[in-house]
This record gives sequence, C-alpha cells and structure tokens, in this order.
Amino acid sequence: MKIFYSSDDTFDANFDELLQRGKMDIEGVTSIVAGLLKEIQTQGNSAVKSQIAKFDRWEPANDEALLVSTEEMAKAYDAIDPDLRDALHLAYDRIESYHQKLMPKTWMDKEANGTILGQKVTAVDRAGLYIPGGKAAYPSSLLMNVIPAQVAGVNEIVVCTPTPDDEINELLLAACHLCKVTKVFKVGGASAIGAMAYGTETIPKVDVITGPGNIFVATAKKLVYGEVNIDMIAGPSEIGILADESAREDYIAIDLLSQAEHDEMASSILITTDGELANRVSDKVEEFLETLSREEIARKSIEERGAIIVTQDMDEAIELMNEIAPEHLEVITNDPMSLLDKIKHAGAIFLGENTPEPIGDYVAGPNHTLPTGGTAKFYSPLSVEHFLKKSSIISMSKEGIQEIGGACAMIANTEGLTAHEESVRIRLRD
Repeated sequence: MKIFYSSDDTFDANFDELLQRGKMDIEGVTSIVAGLLKEIQTQGNSAVKSQIAKFDRWEPANDEALLVSTEEMAKAYDAIDPDLRDALHLAYDRIESYHQKLMPKTWMDKEANGTILGQKVTAVDRAGLYIPGGKAAYPSSLLMNVIPAQVAGVNEIVVCTPTPDDEINELLLAACHLCKVTKVFKVGGASAIGAMAYGTETIPKVDVITGPGNIFVATAKKLVYGEVNIDMIAGPSEIGILADESAREDYIAIDLLSQAEHDEMASSILITTDGELANRVSDKVEEFLETLSREEIARKSIEERGAIIVTQDMDEAIELMNEIAPEHLEVITNDPMSLLDKIKHAGAIFLGENTPEPIGDYVAGPNHTLPTGGTAKFYSPLSVEHFLKKSSIISMSKEGIQEIGGACAMIANTEGLTAHEESVRIRLRD
C-alpha cells in the first residue's frame, strides 16, 4: 500500500487526492439517466420492460413477470441451511431492537395559560427500497432497509432489485420471506428508481426511496429527489482506521481489505502514529490479498484508492480522519473510548480491536447504510427517521393568544402582510 508521512513536503497534495475518493461523475451520466427516467414517467411498464431487456438481458413476458411471487420467497427460505437461517434471525432481532431505540415519539406540552405545543410523528405511507444485485447480492442490505421502515410503521414496503439474466439470489429471497415483504420487483438501476418515484401500472409510487447502488442509481435518486424523499447519495464503500503502536497488523490489514473487496472504487485508509506498524500492515495486506476470493477487485481498490498515513501524534491523526469523514471508522488504540469525543465525522464508529467493521455490516444492530465520500460531515446513517415525517402541533388558548398575539401582529405588519396581521387582531378584539 502507498505510505505517506504527514511531515513530507508532498503530503498536502497526496492528501487532497485522497479527499476526492468519493467523487462520482454524476454529470457525465445525468443525461442518460434523465432519459431513462423520462421514458418510465411517460411510458410506465413498457419502458421498464424495455430497459430490463437492454440492461439485464432478459425480456419480461408480461407485467406480472416483474413481480417475485411470495411462493418463491417461502421456498427459498425453507431451502437455506438451518444455521444460516438462524443467523438471519439473529441479525433481524438485533437490528430491530437497535432501531426501536431510535424511534422518536409524538409529544405535547401544555403551557400555564392553556396553550398546547407539540410534535406529531407519523410514518410515510409507502417506502421504496433499492437492494443492489450487481457484483454480489446483499441480503443484509434488505434487512437494514426493511427493518427500520417496519419499526417506523410504514404501511406498504416496495422492494426493487436487479436480476441479470432473470436470476435472483436465493438468500435475498429468503430474507424477503423472513421480513414478510410481499412486493418485490425484478427491476434494477435507474429504472427501479424511476418506477418507484413515478409509479407504473404495476409498481406503486412511493414516498421515500432508500438503499445504495451504483452511479446510475445514485444519479437517479438525485434527479427524483423532490418527487420523493431519499436517504442519501451513496458512493463506493470505504473504511478509515485510526491505530497506535498497540494495534495488530493482521487485524488492520484484513479489515482494510474487508472494504476493498466490495468494489474497485472502494477506499481503505489507515492513519497511524507508528511508522513500523505502517510497514507491517502494508506487507500483511499483500499476504492476505493472495488468499481472497475477490483478489482482483480488492487489489485494484488497494492499489488505486488505498493509503496509509503516518502522523506525528494521535491528535493530528484524528484531525486528518475528521477531514476524510469516512463511512466506517475503526479505532484500534490503547484506549479507544478516550478518543470518541474528538471524532466528529464518521458514518459508524467501531471502537476497539474486537470490533471489526463486518460485525456492523451484519449482526451488531446499527444500520450499515451509511454516508460515503466525506458526506458523513452532514448525512447520518439510515434509520427510522428516514421513514417518518413530523408535524408541528399548535393549539392556542384565548389567554395564550392575548399574551403573544400583539407581537405576532406587529411582525406581520412590518412584513407588509396585512391579512396575516388582521387574522390575529380580529381575535385580540373579541
């Protein structure tokens, strides 16, 4: 792996290049995606089927062929290994328990004069979940998207996933059955986002779309935002690791590769105060690479987007990592908890050598749909909040409006909105 020293004259230029890791050429594909979305908006299922034939290499015989039957899901669930089934149930239970703790509540507060203020929390009616299925199938992503929607109280859940050559992952189907999802459509890419955003004869229009995807999915989500809500614009996966001299090089090396094997565009960055550890990790990465089933993908990711940075102290290391704002951040130091207050920007924080990033991908409980490319500076992980909307509650008593109505009318008058002013003053005169 490339090793940079923060004290080098060339470090600033190299670090700036790392900060560009999550940049996607959305402008370069916008016109293509916009055309696909327009087709779906105007032609519905006809466009969806045509785009499936073009991109996924199979032709749906009719509209019904877009929908996966619940019988297929049940059959897949029954066929999986019992131990794997138990693992999925364990993941489900832990994810559900964690997200239940995140649920905000409706509240109301009564003032002394009888005025009531509050907030009503309500789930959206229908959520659309995009589950990737290109280089690999991700049943875990289904759990991470469905469960918070269910905990939030969403009435109807729509799932779309690509099916190249009309093949769908059996474990994904089993996970759909476990989650009691009944509307799963064999549509991927920008086509799926358009279908869920605008609705077709078969695929319902949703209120919010969540889930990761490639650049075409990300671009489509950006273009339909406003027609529907979205969770975030997610890019390639990434991991950052903060480590001191106490860290084990084999733990760090394999954790870096756990993200590199996702995608050639994934980023794996270690920042450490120990130059000797940096060299040992680099050697260990090469050793592990030769054992991976996805070696070619991981190697390209490490060579093109991986890096090790050696800093003068941990404060500098944390400062640089906050600037990177990684999707996943592991802290492998003598006392990781003591550094938590200094960490400002990260999608998920994994504290201690016994907390590898993959534990968060599957069974820990927190959501693995996380902000990437530095957007952890302003985005949060997927949660129940993405499937909820909030309404303010205001109920003024007669005494209450007498107390504050004059100030309200005065401000309205200053803004030149005379109907606003009179709306209040007519009540003050009664």
